[in-house]
Amino acid sequence: MTRKRFEPSIVAFTCNWCSYGGADLAGISRIQHPPNAKVIRLMCSGRVDPIMVIEAFKGGADGVMVTGCHIGDCHYATGNHRTQVRFDALQMAMKTMGLHPDRLKLLWASASEGQQWADGITEMTETIRQLGPNPIKGGGDA
Repeated sequence: MTRKRFEPSIVAFTCNWCSYGGADLAGISRIQHPPNAKVIRLMCSGRVDPIMVIEAFKGGADGVMVTGCHIGDCHYATGNHRTQVRFDALQMAMKTMGLHPDRLKLLWASASEGQQWADGITEMTETIRQLGPNPIKGGGDA
């Protein structure tokens, strides 16, 4: 009997102005990367509310990646600074939720950095593959 390899489900919140373009560039340039990310396009990574991340995990995501413009290049001036603060708080809360902190990743990638985006999702997929399925899928006890 062969055992099926675990394929992680990853939710990627992307900034409309930079990292979504990077993800798109990775695709149209045919840069090899795993198809595990479900991309959610937002106007700014600063719009990613921590509740959205928690709901993604409760809804079955094995990992969540938040991607945005490089610090200093935000279309809205300080959105990515807000992202960094929220990400740091979420990292601290991960253990309380019963989740390994590596299930959450922050990536800065501009629209011209398709390779960087592909490398980020590849690294995230491999990390989650090693960690295994999300232990709180469906909102179960952590």
